[in-house]
Amino acid sequence: MKSIEIILKIFLLKLLLFFRPVRKKSALPDFNSQSNILFIRLNRIGDAIITTPLIRAIKEKCQCKIHVLADVKNHFIYERNPNIEKVHIYKKGLAGFIELNRIIRKNKIDAIIDLHDDISTTVSFLVAFADIKYKLALEKSNSAIYSHTVERLDSSQYHIVDRILNLKNLFASKEDNSEYRLEFYPLDKENQTAQEYFKKINPDKKLLLGINISAGSKARFWGVDNFRMLCKLLSGYNLTTVLFSTDNDLNLAKQIIDENNIYPITKCFGIFAAGIMQLDFLITPDTSAVHIASVKQIPVFGLYVNYNTSDVIWSPYKTDFEYAVTTEPTLKNITFEEVKQKLIPFLEKYLNGKQNSEL
Repeated sequence: MKSIEIILKIFLLKLLLFFRPVRKKSALPDFNSQSNILFIRLNRIGDAIITTPLIRAIKEKCQCKIHVLADVKNHFIYERNPNIEKVHIYKKGLAGFIELNRIIRKNKIDAIIDLHDDISTTVSFLVAFADIKYKLALEKSNSAIYSHTVERLDSSQYHIVDRILNLKNLFASKEDNSEYRLEFYPLDKENQTAQEYFKKINPDKKLLLGINISAGSKARFWGVDNFRMLCKLLSGYNLTTVLFSTDNDLNLAKQIIDENNIYPITKCFGIFAAGIMQLDFLITPDTSAVHIASVKQIPVFGLYVNYNTSDVIWSPYKTDFEYAVTTEPTLKNITFEEVKQKLIPFLEKYLNGKQNSEL
């Protein structure tokens, strides 16, 4: 049934591109502090975090008022961002199309920017039927529905954040990307929860190493035995090791490490992120934790599935990292010995650097 739905969406998208092309505009207007720009980014938490450098770049360039049309799964990432004036949550179905045009009229939106690096059929239809003159995006096979596009950098060569940041060049902003970082802002009470936990678990103020065992799918769970061996290995170092997991994986976490060393299980992403941001070092499968670590440039050792794609991995952005990767659909083929051989030199380099800096 799912495959039929996908085929139907592709067919409808082709019809859309044929019947509703947008006439290309020669130049964008001079957006300023009186302008309202709506960014669209649906999907998950990590998909939202990687767009934050572009939002800052355009805010600084234009001083415009920024709105975001977000997903129910990621809207809270944007709601905490001081560069954003208002967040709107996408409604599925026909209501979503009607609501988007209401948002455009009510908030006097001057332009829409599609933040998706790949083609979203849903967003393509939303943009195509949006009653607005300026529609911006990366160059993709659905470019006919946009008024302005910019080169989509080669996904086998460029990080996902740099690909999205290329959209800033539509605003005559061609400086390099060196000043931009990922952004996330925990609330004060969330930071307090994290600080109180680590004060209790780490009274000697040892280096904090976090291991996140949870990811978006079971295919990226590395296995109880592997994580147990990893914790045993790390016990030989002067570290405090803390396990992070979702509530769904709590029983697995309890099989891996003492319950006192499991970070408070919560459905609040802000508390989870605040904990990650307190760490000195993180080990994690490819998940939103990678991007949260990048906010504070915390060294990361990642476990990656790079199945059936030539895209570069979603590595930590501008952050020191090492990783183990498989081209198989699950992490089960990454052995403990493979991780050990790559992790230990990377970890010891960081530990030695820390010790030398404290002398």
